[in-house]
Amino acid sequence: YGYAWLDFARRWGMGVILADDMGLGKTIQTLTMLQKLKNEGQLSAPVLLVCPTSVVTNWQLESAKFTPELTTLVHQGSDRLRGEQFVAAAQTVDMVLTSYALVRRDAEMMQQIEWLGIVLDEAQNIKNAYTKQAQVIRGLSAEFRLALTGTPVENRLSELWSIMHFLNPGFLGSQKKFRQQFTLPIEKYADVAATEKLRQLTRPFILRRLKSDPSVIADLPEKQEIKVYCHLSEEQTTLYEAVVQNALQAIAAQEADGIARKGLVLSMLMQLKQVCNHPVQYLHQGKNYDPFQDNQRSGKLQRLQAILEEVLTEGDRLLLFTQFTEMGGLLKRYIQERFGVQALFLHGGTRPKKRTEMVEYFQSAAGPPVFILSLKAGGTGLNLTNANHVFHFDRWWNPAVEDQATDRAFRIGQTRNVLVHKFVCLGTLEEKIDQMLEEKKALAESVVGGGEGWLTEMSTADLRSLVKLRGQ
Repeated sequence: YGYAWLDFARRWGMGVILADDMGLGKTIQTLTMLQKLKNEGQLSAPVLLVCPTSVVTNWQLESAKFTPELTTLVHQGSDRLRGEQFVAAAQTVDMVLTSYALVRRDAEMMQQIEWLGIVLDEAQNIKNAYTKQAQVIRGLSAEFRLALTGTPVENRLSELWSIMHFLNPGFLGSQKKFRQQFTLPIEKYADVAATEKLRQLTRPFILRRLKSDPSVIADLPEKQEIKVYCHLSEEQTTLYEAVVQNALQAIAAQEADGIARKGLVLSMLMQLKQVCNHPVQYLHQGKNYDPFQDNQRSGKLQRLQAILEEVLTEGDRLLLFTQFTEMGGLLKRYIQERFGVQALFLHGGTRPKKRTEMVEYFQSAAGPPVFILSLKAGGTGLNLTNANHVFHFDRWWNPAVEDQATDRAFRIGQTRNVLVHKFVCLGTLEEKIDQMLEEKKALAESVVGGGEGWLTEMSTADLRSLVKLRGQ
């Protein structure tokens, strides 16, 4: 139904908002509509898809997986095409994937192309109508426009006006008139008549389905797994390469099957995991860490923040697993200070009595939305069914251990669909080991049953291939 609704809106020239709950496939529905256009010979010009920088690769991978016939151009990074080269290349593909930042930066090039359509993912990025970013995007020429967001836009009226102004300019009047007619009466005085009038006006342009809807939940698997792909920041990339270079030199100097070599391999893997998590963890700078001065040092944390904004806005609760106590403390501080919500943290040093109190508090109606757990301390024996999201911030390369942790939420007493988010840093050993586990899923438990010991058995050449940054 979703993609048919999108296609109907496109044919009638209506700009619409697909605001389905997280996990209901906004990406797939959009790609399906574009594939249908291609099948019917109507993809006569490229479609521009704009999303946050950290999500560009997700779109690329999802398109390759579900709609491989759609040709794409990824416009990202310092080596991206520019000027006439970009304009010429864009005309030869079905879809151009880029970020909000680059649309603003490369506005002149973007404006030279007659786009068939413009799709904005996480469209709340244009919530301020007067930023250059929003103005540039509104000024692009296209036959159809589509906005995707997992947050209920009707709850933030200035955001709704800005997105609707992009989709259907003038439909809700000027911002000043909208503020007088709707924003002030609804937000200040809870005016029922104004609320209903706005709902009637916008209803044809918004499709929002929730996982809790009876008609939706019947079609959902009880547990869905999502890979969350992240890019390393420049600082992470530099640290990662330095660790690889130093560690491989030390490993090569050891005997092939000696205990010292195994220790060096495990130490390298641990350091690389820490770098992928956050430079602050690897450099042990936690004491002086200020969440408001983070400056996007970690691609993984940046991506987590974007997803948490959606999850917490929905009023959902989540479990966040990490195998590092230091990282758990950093995440607790970051979430509490940046989001203004309480986050519990259970780790190996938590006393049994305190542990019981934390579980009972989280499971209560008044409990906090976030429960951070160290994988070893909180991975088994707990019943945490108040959570319907499970995040694996760093990976334990034994699927059985991760599944046990996920089952803290996915167990008897769970009445909702559980969404499992597994973070993977692209181009690093995280991506390569994840691929190995996926390829050997049937054998994975026996292959890696001992945790990460199997990795120490690799030859130095295989290790180098595993850990080197892609593109090195």
